[in-house]
Amino acid sequence: MQTPPGPRSSAEIRAYLRDRLNQALRRPGMFGGEMTLRLLLDHLTYAERDDAAWAEELRVLEARGARDALGVTGAFTTVVAGDYESGVASIYAEFVRDRGWLDIDRTLTTAEYASIRREVDAWVAQDRTLTEVRETFGPPSVLFGGGNALYGKTLAYATERVTQPMVFFHLWNGTDPETGPTWPPAYHEPILLAVRRGRGPFKDTFTFTPRGSMRRPGAA
Repeated sequence: MQTPPGPRSSAEIRAYLRDRLNQALRRPGMFGGEMTLRLLLDHLTYAERDDAAWAEELRVLEARGARDALGVTGAFTTVVAGDYESGVASIYAEFVRDRGWLDIDRTLTTAEYASIRREVDAWVAQDRTLTEVRETFGPPSVLFGGGNALYGKTLAYATERVTQPMVFFHLWNGTDPETGPTWPPAYHEPILLAVRRGRGPFKDTFTFTPRGSMRRPGAA
């Protein structure tokens, strides 16, 4: 009889949890949404002896208005209409990046980052599409939500300096409840609703496009 292998090392366990967390952040709908992200972070921060920092992060999210009794999902529904898992994932990604655990596909140069910060407020004064975001600012540092154009997603842009906040482009595709069938979606590719950056009061971190403003909960 073959002798079973021994238990995995703590390093292997931590690496596995980091990998699964990055996968879940990028495809939150496939992995179970916010609950899965919370559980993976609970386990990883415990394994890394960072659970105190994680508890403090949850407290700060609540103080900022980025988390309520329904989690980050609940806070998002007060700002952006509809189910928005990729946006929720992007909130948790900020903490993951702080700890050095977030996998980055492309790191922006200082000049590229400064250009986004300088131009974005005026740029979102018009409605924009996914294609326009990519053509203007290049491939994202992290894509939350997968590449299928039939679904909403969030594009994140980041430098190698953790002290420089990521800039998030929140895009949506789908149909409004009053328009009838829920499929196919209304647009051939996602439209930009808002850009988010910084860690101030949650609602103040969003800059909306005209279409995004129309879709805000409570908008006339």
